[in-house]
Amino acid sequence: MTSPDLIRELRESRPAAPTELRARVREVAREESVPVPVWSRFRLRARRGALVALPAAAALALVSAGAIGLSRSDGSGEIAALESNEQLVLQGGTMDSARSSGDEGAEALKALADAQSASIGPTSGRAQRVTATLAVEVRSSDAVSRASQDALDLTRRLGGHVLSASVTTGEEPSAALTVRVPVGRVQEAVVQLSALGRIVSQKVTIDDLQGTLDRLDRRERSVQAQIAILVARLDSDSLDATTRARLEARLTNLRGELRDLRRGLSRTNAEARMATLQLAVVTPNAGAVAPSSRLDRALGEALNVLVWEGVILLAILIVAAPFALVAVAAWLGRRLYRRREEDRLLAT
Repeated sequence: MTSPDLIRELRESRPAAPTELRARVREVAREESVPVPVWSRFRLRARRGALVALPAAAALALVSAGAIGLSRSDGSGEIAALESNEQLVLQGGTMDSARSSGDEGAEALKALADAQSASIGPTSGRAQRVTATLAVEVRSSDAVSRASQDALDLTRRLGGHVLSASVTTGEEPSAALTVRVPVGRVQEAVVQLSALGRIVSQKVTIDDLQGTLDRLDRRERSVQAQIAILVARLDSDSLDATTRARLEARLTNLRGELRDLRRGLSRTNAEARMATLQLAVVTPNAGAVAPSSRLDRALGEALNVLVWEGVILLAILIVAAPFALVAVAAWLGRRLYRRREEDRLLAT
């Protein structure tokens, strides 16, 4: 008898279990409980742990950021203010003794201005570009206006002119002036402008232009000599048409170059005759660092800590992402394999 015939006979006969066997199976089912799979218990514990661990980690990150922010907020404001003041002193080139009240401070600042203006100045007999930048501090908005007007009057008295002027009064008073004065009187201008208030910064730059002038002058003389030679040749009647056309084109080019050279000489001489002065007038509060409260500093530091924690978490996720993808793929493959096995068993 073949297997299909046996299976058909079993299905047709439909054997039934005895009553005693059925009763015994029911008793055993009541006595023994079905054990819960280990992986199912682990999954439930993992879910509960995640529900507790995620809020706890977020709370820990916030608390640590706040604690670090409070610990760093004590000295950051003072350090920033000290650094700003130190930078102001270094840029201004002023002496600590010049900050004393009364006539001693004014005399020290005046002596400093005189020493700087006397040691740095244009060289007589050479063409030079002189640029001076000054910043002075006055007490109030009215003083800013007066200092700006005095600077403009000084520029006119020295024979100079104004290139630009911007004066702001009110809550944040300031002034920015750019003027040009004769280079021979630049030292006088620097000294008098420095006397308008307390010197905050002072810088004098000198660039030599004599070499440029000499080069332009030599080239001008050479071009003039070439033009004279060409004009003399063109006056001759023994030139053919081709040669005359070539010489005329050359003469035109040389005359254009001569015009450019003369314009360059004129600009360079004008730049060497006049010095450029830039004056900034400020008040004491203009360059001060606004003090911040400890709460603001603590919030700022806490925000910085949270940002760095987020960066670290993102880096961890980027590193762990490939491993997580492999684990998910393995789990899906295992489920698919088990499902196919169950389908195969049920089909048989």
